[in-house]
Amino acid sequence: MYNILVCDDERDIVEALKIYLEAEGYRTFPVYTGKEALAVMERAEIHLVLMDIMMPVMDGITAMVEIRRRSNVPVILLTAKGEDTDKVLGLNVGADDYVTKPFNPVEVLARVRSQLRRYMQLGGGKKEERGLIVLGGIELDPKAVEVRLDGEKLSLTPTEYEILKLFMEHPGEVLSPKEIYRRVWKEAPVSAEGTVAVHIRHLREKIEINPSDPRYLKVVWGQGYKLERGDRR
Repeated sequence: MYNILVCDDERDIVEALKIYLEAEGYRTFPVYTGKEALAVMERAEIHLVLMDIMMPVMDGITAMVEIRRRSNVPVILLTAKGEDTDKVLGLNVGADDYVTKPFNPVEVLARVRSQLRRYMQLGGGKKEERGLIVLGGIELDPKAVEVRLDGEKLSLTPTEYEILKLFMEHPGEVLSPKEIYRRVWKEAPVSAEGTVAVHIRHLREKIEINPSDPRYLKVVWGQGYKLERGDRR
């Protein structure tokens, strides 16, 4: 059974999500402020967080920053229409995805399943029976679901891992943001460019010595991104 933290100051929304999620077999932890969410994270094993942005006491962005200091658990933001700046900020500080209110329960459940599947594969679920993938100083082990850079293990979120894995399986190939979104998120690429760009930037910060002058993950202007061997210049 997966444990899902549901955090929103609107109690009707929390109750609705609780009903939908528990009907699918998930265990829910309902809270109403970011501060309460962090307290639950301290005492319970949480596999996924559904987090509202605008809340009293501690807002979702602040809570998101604190969560990322402690855990790579997937976080899906609950945002209102017109909160585009907050959506981008949420992705910038480590959120994996977002759902816009008023939400469709089917969409929420689909995104929850997708993020949980990625997270469990990364953190000890079913491993792929494939060999080590090596590109320059990056080693990706699909069997152990681990990535090492110059021998040092990297701490990646499930989404970052899947993006890097996609690139390493297609070295030197230019992948557009829409193609990356389609293959990693496994859904139609709506607003793909901004979402993918944020995750690419986070990934660069972890695999590049100088993210502004990347050795590995490079932009092909007007087309997308590609992963190169990273030979030193």
